[in-house]
Amino acid sequence: MARGLVARFLSGLTVREAGDPTSSNGASSFHLIWSVPPEPLDEVSVTFELLTEPSVARLYFWALQATFIEGAASRGGAHLGMQWHPSYPRNRAVNWGGYEDSGELDGSSSALPSSLGNVNTRDFAWETGVPYRLRIWSPEPGRWRGLVTNLATGDPTVVRDLYSVGTHLAAPMVWTEAFCRCDDPPAMARWSSFRATAGGIEFPIESIRVNYQSYTQGGCTNTTVLSDEVGRVQSTGTKREMPQGRVIPI
Repeated sequence: MARGLVARFLSGLTVREAGDPTSSNGASSFHLIWSVPPEPLDEVSVTFELLTEPSVARLYFWALQATFIEGAASRGGAHLGMQWHPSYPRNRAVNWGGYEDSGELDGSSSALPSSLGNVNTRDFAWETGVPYRLRIWSPEPGRWRGLVTNLATGDPTVVRDLYSVGTHLAAPMVWTEAFCRCDDPPAMARWSSFRATAGGIEFPIESIRVNYQSYTQGGCTNTTVLSDEVGRVQSTGTKREMPQGRVIPI
């Protein structure tokens, strides 16, 4: 009996299922890290669809991320994706921004307006239940383009170009970054059609690895990854079913 009480007490010290995340940026993040060949990548893309939208006025960010490399050296990285942002029209925005050792990457001006005047975060009327193709690629050396295509209409939108000396991409992943309370109602995003190109040859990603921001890092412990007939779903506010580090075949 005593051992059982102690075990439940110790378990409670590593459970965060209510209240705000305590991470340095105030978010709880979790990732799907792609298995990729060792050669440098030319481009990466994935399909995003929000299945259940947030019900609270907090920031949520769903993104495709890649590292810029030059030879074996990392030259920073960037992330392209949708935001549920209370300061933008109908809470909708798109973000294409990146970083290097000296700070934020410079980039071209975007044709999309920005309610907050943020160079990375632009007004974008994406919709729940509609699949969007997120693509990171280089139209010319030194420029990396963030492109979003509405797969229901076929309409492509160039967010803008980022400037980087990186010649290729590496370490792709997708993630959810949720600034909500751990006990807020679930928001669910689906990822599918993971693709990468190396040497001009496109290939599907064969597996992805699950990673959660840990309790000690301030993350919620009730985020999880689910599978359906289309792809892999990241959900907040849901009992964890997929364990840390699980490798999922695609």
